[in-house]
Amino acid sequence: MTRCRVRVYDAGDDKALLRRAARLAVKNERLPFPCVMDVILISDREMRELNRMRRGVNKVTDVLSFPMWNPGDKPDPDTGRVYIGDVLIAKKRAKKQAKEYNHSLERELAYLTAHGALHLLGFDHETDWDRAVMRKKEEAVMERLGLLR
Repeated sequence: MTRCRVRVYDAGDDKALLRRAARLAVKNERLPFPCVMDVILISDREMRELNRMRRGVNKVTDVLSFPMWNPGDKPDPDTGRVYIGDVLIAKKRAKKQAKEYNHSLERELAYLTAHGALHLLGFDHETDWDRAVMRKKEEAVMERLGLLR
C-alpha cells in the first residue's frame, strides 16, 4: 500500500475529504515509494492566470495538476518521500459545476481532487481509451468515498 502524505490548503471543512480522495487515488496505483502532494484551492482569477501562463489558455478551468516527479526519482533523504506535485482547484468554478451537475460541492471537490491526483501520476484523457481508464479510476475513488452518484 502506498503511503501518501496529502497537504490540503484553503479547503475549510472539506480538508479531510480532499485528503482522503487524494490518498485513495494514489493508493489504488500502488506506487513503490511513499509520497507527498499538495492540494490547494484557489480563486478563479488565480486559476485563469495560471492556465494562461502554463497552457496558453486564457480562461478559468476547474483543476490543474503540476507533476513534480519522474520515474526513478529517489525519495528525499530527510522525509523518505517523493514529492509528486500539486493539484490546484478553482473553488468558485467547482461551486458552479456542482450546481450545474446537481450534486454537492463536496462531491465536486472530491472528484476534482481525485482527477488531479491521477494526472500527477501520469494519467490523462486525451484519447477515448485514456478517458475511459481515467474515469474508471475516478469512479473507484468516488465509490470508496460514498459519493459515486
